[in-house]
Order: sequence, then C-alpha cells, then structure tokens
Amino acid sequence: MAITVNGIEISETAIESQLEHYGDTPNPRETAVQQLILHELLVQQAKAEGIDTADQQQAIQALLDQKLQAPAVDEAACREFYEQYPDRFVSGDSAVASHILLPKGEGLEAGLIKAKAEGVLAEVQANPSRFSDLAREHSTCPSGQQGGSLGQFGRGQMVPEFEQAVFSTDAGQITPHLVETQFGYHIIQVNDRQAGSTIGFDEIKDRLQQYLTDLALNQAMHEYLSSLVAAAKIDGYSMPGM
Repeated sequence: MAITVNGIEISETAIESQLEHYGDTPNPRETAVQQLILHELLVQQAKAEGIDTADQQQAIQALLDQKLQAPAVDEAACREFYEQYPDRFVSGDSAVASHILLPKGEGLEAGLIKAKAEGVLAEVQANPSRFSDLAREHSTCPSGQQGGSLGQFGRGQMVPEFEQAVFSTDAGQITPHLVETQFGYHIIQVNDRQAGSTIGFDEIKDRLQQYLTDLALNQAMHEYLSSLVAAAKIDGYSMPGM
C-alpha cells in the first residue's frame, strides 16, 4: 500500500534516495519514511501559511521561525535545575600518569618478556628519576618517546585494569607490580591525582542556560510536529510516538 500524506504520495524512489543518510540508525527505512512524512507535512503547512515553498528548506525554516519561539530561560530557572540535579555538576576523578609498556609475546618469548618487564620495574622502583629514560628505551607505546607520558585522563578513559591500578596508587608513586592488560605489561608512574569536585554555578551558568533553551525548543518542536501528524490524514504508515 502506498504511503500518502494528505493525499500526496511518498514514493518508494524517494524513500530509497534517503536511506544512505540514516545508515547509522537501527532501521534506516523506518527513519527515512518518518522524516519524509514530517518533511511533507511541514511543506504543506508552510504553503497553507502563505509561505513561498519554491525552496522547501527555506520555507520550512521560515515556518519554524514563525511557530517556535525560544523560551526565556532566566538565571532563576538555571539555578533551580542546578540545585535539583547536583549529580550532573560533579567533575570526575582525574590523574596524570606515565607508563612503560612491554608486549606479552607467546611461548618461550612470553616468559622472557615478562622477566624483562619485572627487571625494568625493579629498576624504576630503585631509581624513579630514570622513569622517562627507561620509557624511551623500552616502551613499545608511542608515548615512550615522550618519556611515557599519557597526560591527564579521567575515569572511564583507560582499560579497567589500568584505571584500577592508577586510581589505587598515590600521586608520586610507581605501581608496586606489573599491570597486565590486553596491550601487555605496564609499569605505571602516577604523577598526580585529583578527586572529583562540584562545578560551581557561575562556571556552568551560561552553558546550562543554552542547554535548557535547546531542551525547551526541542520539546516545542516535538509538540508542533505531533500536532501536524494528529491533524493529517496519513495512509499506509502509522507514525510512532506522535
């Protein structure tokens, strides 16, 4: 059965032409159909409002500019949201660390590499000031050329075994044992650690105001499109969640 929107058909050719734009969605065809229906509804509404539809995209934008007004989000509204959802405004733990990486190897080589890694670990523990030199000499990670430096990172940015070792080691210390991950054996020097902290309201206020404005506009857009769908005669397809 053909899909029609107030009597105007959404052709299979039109649907096929849009599929490439939605390839990363769970169901590209469903998404393409829904977007084409909404596009047709907006063009029809623009025409009904007396807007020139020769350029459909310009006509749709003119219609939306006319129908959707950016809400006023004042400081009081921002502060209310900030106080209602305090967990959203906490920066996570972070660390600055360096490492020396040696691959695992296989068979007899695996034992030799691990023994070498243990030897390098013993050397840096005995003389931490040589960490950078030993990273340049032994590490197979590109960071070895920078003395093993990985810079600053937060929780969730490294593989679990590496992260656990870093965040359970005090700043200024070297991990007491080799840390084994999918990449090999790591010798880690924790240069600095910072606990998570609350982001101040003044620091986040402007971004929060923009976020709340965008949120309100998106809600207004959803409600407007829902009203167009509800008032339309759409055959051959049932629009979900509208």
